[in-house]
Amino acid sequence: MYRLCCLLLVFMGISLSGGVGAAEKWVALPPASLAQWYKPQNERQVWLHAMFSLRREIQAVTEYAALGDQPLMEKWAGQFAKHYLSIAEMVPEWKDELDYEWLEQLQLAVRQGNSERVLHAVKKIGQGCNSCHREYRATVALLYRTPDFSNINVKQSGSGEVQTYKELMRELSALVNRIKIASDDGRNSQALDSLDQLNSRLHDLGEVCANCHKDDAPKERFLGSLTQSALADLKRGLEQEDQKLVGRSMGSAAVYACARCHAVHRSLYDVREQLKP
Repeated sequence: MYRLCCLLLVFMGISLSGGVGAAEKWVALPPASLAQWYKPQNERQVWLHAMFSLRREIQAVTEYAALGDQPLMEKWAGQFAKHYLSIAEMVPEWKDELDYEWLEQLQLAVRQGNSERVLHAVKKIGQGCNSCHREYRATVALLYRTPDFSNINVKQSGSGEVQTYKELMRELSALVNRIKIASDDGRNSQALDSLDQLNSRLHDLGEVCANCHKDDAPKERFLGSLTQSALADLKRGLEQEDQKLVGRSMGSAAVYACARCHAVHRSLYDVREQLKP
């Protein structure tokens, strides 16, 4: 829910500002040095793993403090301190944001076995973590964890011509509208020709899903049996000159393929493009 609210604020900022420069007044962008710890610059996603480790380690410290288990509390507190200090090494611009005083207090309380003081120090350090997350987590996710379609090319089946992803999207939109226009004007043979082209281009689109996804589940969700059934109904409607079937099947195909995919990918990608430095 928090991330959704942040995204809505991002949208509002961009919408009201009308451009990147003004949007940056609404949204805090992370230092450029953070990019080196995310894909594609870093295949190991070092920053993410560091954050996961910190979350796990602080939970372990908290739970062992409650149990009064000092040896295990010391073990996890040591690992936490190491990863916490690594933030300044990875992103020097955030060095002054770290709470070194409360980290020292945590380490002292752990050595003394003072569970109450440990929990208090953890709470204070957590306040700094939460502050950073409130300011940057949503924009970091948009910038570094949203798919980048700008470097994806699509090869046309048959001709072998290569298009950019954006060019393919424009062609798909044009073909869908061409089918609707021709059908409304009683030019069903032209509509069927455009439908054949649409089916071919959707097939080509499905081939590039593997650029990001390692299985066929996403492809099946957007371009699978439901979409294929709707397109088959569209062809039947055009052949039988059944305008109701044409309209209904076009609407279904648009929901199953276009709307579903755009809901997952397009909005986030568009915001990412607005936020890119």
